[in-house]
Amino acid sequence: MRAWSSARFSFALPYGHRFPLIKYARLRDEVIARGLLPDDAIEEPDRVERWALELVHTAAYVDAVLDGSLAPTEVRRLGLPWSAELRERSLRTVQATIEAARDALDGGLGVTLAGGTHHAFAGHGEGFCVFNDVAVAVRVLQREGRLTRAAVVDVDVHQGNGTARIFAGDPDVYTFSLHGARNFPFRKERSTLDVELDDGCDDAAYLAALDAHLEPALDAARPELVFYLGGADPFVHDRFGRLGLSKTGLARRDARVFQAVRHRGIPLVVTMAGGYARRLEDVIDIQGTMVGAALAAYA
Repeated sequence: MRAWSSARFSFALPYGHRFPLIKYARLRDEVIARGLLPDDAIEEPDRVERWALELVHTAAYVDAVLDGSLAPTEVRRLGLPWSAELRERSLRTVQATIEAARDALDGGLGVTLAGGTHHAFAGHGEGFCVFNDVAVAVRVLQREGRLTRAAVVDVDVHQGNGTARIFAGDPDVYTFSLHGARNFPFRKERSTLDVELDDGCDDAAYLAALDAHLEPALDAARPELVFYLGGADPFVHDRFGRLGLSKTGLARRDARVFQAVRHRGIPLVVTMAGGYARRLEDVIDIQGTMVGAALAAYA
C-alpha cells in the first residue's frame, strides 16, 4: 500500500492567512510516525498534464493559472495569491488524486494526503481550490476506459459546489454532500443529493443523518469507484465549521463510510479536503486517524 503527497511543493502565504498549508507536511509526518505507512511508501506525484485539466476546466482558466494572468477579482475569489509555487503544487496535487484513483482500481484503496478541492469550478477557482482534483480524476479514468460510474461522498462541512456544478446532469457521476446549511458557499449548487445540517449539529444528529442517507445513496449510485472527501472541519473546535462533532464522532463517520463502501466491494479513494481547527494538532490527529481507518478497512 502507498499514499501520495505533494507536501514538498509549498508556497508563501501572507502573515496570518487562514489556509493551513503546513498541515500537509505535518500529516505526512504523522502517517509515518504512527506506523501507518513507511516513508518510502509515500510517493510524490508528477505534474498533471494540460489535456487532463481540460477534460474539466476551460482552456482560458487553465491558461490563466499556468501563466499567472488571473484577474485580481479571480485571485480574491480563490483566496490564495498566485505564484509559480502555487501553480506547481496545484498541478502535483491533481496528479496525486489521479494516481490514488488508479491505485484504488488496482488494489481497492487509494490515498492522497491532500486533495478534495471541491470548490473549483470549470472556469474559476474559489475557497482555496485551484483545480477540481476529483473531477479531473474521474474524467481521466473515464477517458482511459477504466471507469464509467463514480460516486463522490463529500462530508466536508462546506458543500462541494464546484463538484456539484461540474457533474450536474451527468447520470454516471453521483454527488452526495453532507454539509452545514448556513456555511460557505452561501449560494449552494445542486448535488445529486444534498443533506444540510443545522449549526451546532452534534455527533448523534450528524451520524443519524449519515446513516439515513449514505447507504441509499450508494445503492442509487451503483458506482465502480467512490471518492471520499473526509474534511476535518465538522469538528467542534474548527474555526469555520459551525458544527459540533467530537473526534470520536468524526472517527465513527469515517468508519461508517469505509465499512459501507468496502462491504459493497467498491474501490475507494480517500482525500483530505478541509480542516481549520484552532489547534493544527487536532486537524493532523483527525486526518491521521482517518487514514489509519481507511488502511485498516481495506487491509
